[in-house]
Amino acid sequence: MEKCMHTGQIIQLLAGFYDVLTEQHEVIRTRARGNFRNQQTKPLVGDVVDFKENSDQTGYITSIHPRKNELVRPPLANIDQAVVVTAATQPDFSANLLDRQLVALAEKKISAVIYFSKTDLLDNEAYQDLKQIADYYQKIGYQVVFPVRQKDDADVKALRKLFAERLTIFMGQTGAGKSTLLNRIDPDLNIQTGEVSQALNRGKHTTRKVSLMNIDGGLVADTPGFSSYAVFEMADTELKECFLEIKQIGQNCRFRECLHLNEPGCAVKAAVENGEILASRYANYEQFMGLIRSQKPDYKRKGYQKKDRRKKK
Repeated sequence: MEKCMHTGQIIQLLAGFYDVLTEQHEVIRTRARGNFRNQQTKPLVGDVVDFKENSDQTGYITSIHPRKNELVRPPLANIDQAVVVTAATQPDFSANLLDRQLVALAEKKISAVIYFSKTDLLDNEAYQDLKQIADYYQKIGYQVVFPVRQKDDADVKALRKLFAERLTIFMGQTGAGKSTLLNRIDPDLNIQTGEVSQALNRGKHTTRKVSLMNIDGGLVADTPGFSSYAVFEMADTELKECFLEIKQIGQNCRFRECLHLNEPGCAVKAAVENGEILASRYANYEQFMGLIRSQKPDYKRKGYQKKDRRKKK
């Protein structure tokens, strides 16, 4: 016998079952209706769904609410923010990799929090140099956590304040320290550091598990993190929207369509020359523009419009 319709958010997918957290803070184990297969879609962890509950406290999902974003790796929907774990050293800090990740997040409409790991391993000069770079990213509009070298957990406390009422994922290069950071945030995770590919999957036999855990009033993805930033899926005209300071300063360019490369009256180029825009940021902008223009267009990509793709000169 069926009960009434409910709404909730999927917090775990395991062995074909979807655990849904209801507005009454109850978790109901559900399955998806077969017609989703016909629609060539399926529920994802993070989806807000409608479901019917059975008398045995199980249920089945009847519909998926519209998503504000979705990822393939990891398979998640409706992400609010990502903590970009960026190594200060071991491996060496890479402004290029950091900017790749920030652009990939901007493309998916996901807010970024930059966390600098391993700052305690830097000597004083290197620490101050990197602190200046961190301050720049904060000045242009990113939330930045740059740990002081005393181990008082102030950095973890600062991160946890950002979780409330948001769905958060973690991302970062191999060896950046995601696992160490997550263990400090929640020691019960007991993640084996070094096993980056296994990060939050507790054991080799649960690698298909994707789940969300409640930390400080928000949901944090129980997954190795967002890794889909090797290729940009945008037109070259959209790249400038993914660099916060270029988007802002670009409003002062002579031409509204300015791509900030060789156009006359470019306010962005002037800002680079006078030091207002970090040189590494502009160099990465130029490189990413070249990568986008060299990629073959994906005509099957949702929202692709041929007229938005400029030919490589």
